[in-house]
Amino acid sequence: MRIEDFDLELPQELIAQEPVHPRDHCRLMVVYPDGKMEHRYFYNLIEYLSPGDVLVLNNTRVRPYRLRGVKTTGANIEILLTRRLSDRVWEALANPSRRLHLGTEVLFDKGLKCKTIQVREGGWRILEFNEEVESYLDELGEVPLPPYIHRKVKEEDYQTIFARVNGSVAAPTAGIHFTDELLERIEAKGVEILYVTLHVGPGTFLPVRVEEIEKHYVLPEEIEVTEETAERINRARSRGGKIVAVGTTVVRTLESVAEEDGRVKSYKGKTDLYIYPGYKFKVIDRLVTNFHLPKSSLIILVSAFRNREIIMNAYREAIRLGYRFYSLGDAMLLY
Repeated sequence: MRIEDFDLELPQELIAQEPVHPRDHCRLMVVYPDGKMEHRYFYNLIEYLSPGDVLVLNNTRVRPYRLRGVKTTGANIEILLTRRLSDRVWEALANPSRRLHLGTEVLFDKGLKCKTIQVREGGWRILEFNEEVESYLDELGEVPLPPYIHRKVKEEDYQTIFARVNGSVAAPTAGIHFTDELLERIEAKGVEILYVTLHVGPGTFLPVRVEEIEKHYVLPEEIEVTEETAERINRARSRGGKIVAVGTTVVRTLESVAEEDGRVKSYKGKTDLYIYPGYKFKVIDRLVTNFHLPKSSLIILVSAFRNREIIMNAYREAIRLGYRFYSLGDAMLLY
């Protein structure tokens, strides 16, 4: 399939610039396997869950991995830390990347500084700091927002209420819509709520640059599924419960650790699973997700879960009805 098959014209005014309050009052489009649609609100999600189902959430937390500094020449530069290689050495992206040559030094507040020790293709840099970096992040760093959000957003509005495990450069945004009250009501209905971890990496911001989608790849990301979570998912499936993934990160995590018969294994490590049409899902029955960027690996994934024609038709209807798109926008339930 070609990447143009996943393109559509999205009016700029539909790209959400601020969250909805309360969180669960965003709109929810429900899409059935035959393409039929219902238009609800997120707090209605509970009506589509049954006792014995399992709702799986990603408990990663976004860290303030964006640092603003100056070169010794006085030029401003922005650093996005993407992967810790050791206490003082990090993989990073720079903006503008052309300013970070081998040996370039960048100065930050509080005496923190770094030097470029390796230049890689695609704008990647390896930076060595003069101090251990993590202890500086809460004071000097900023939570990285997607480039299409142009307004200042409070950090708590870009975290899920169940964010616990530090490590992401972007939020698993399908989970942002949940409130404590909604989760309590879902649990009281007899739905089991479980957590996995996928630390969202910088690949979430990178476009698909190939014409044939089968040739695309995604960058590895850290995941964890505990033994207890795996066992509880397997027990629920054996009883006939549906596995409802909240977000594409949960889909990729669970599908990465599932056997061919759908049994889930515990695992801690990396995944580079790329899901595109033709993929045979092993464990996921339902998907809660946001409205994604055209021509992205995320819209390709949801098109694999529910065929491309149905998804693109749903997106066109969402545009016609003024749904809000992307990270801070409205939600979709693929039932």
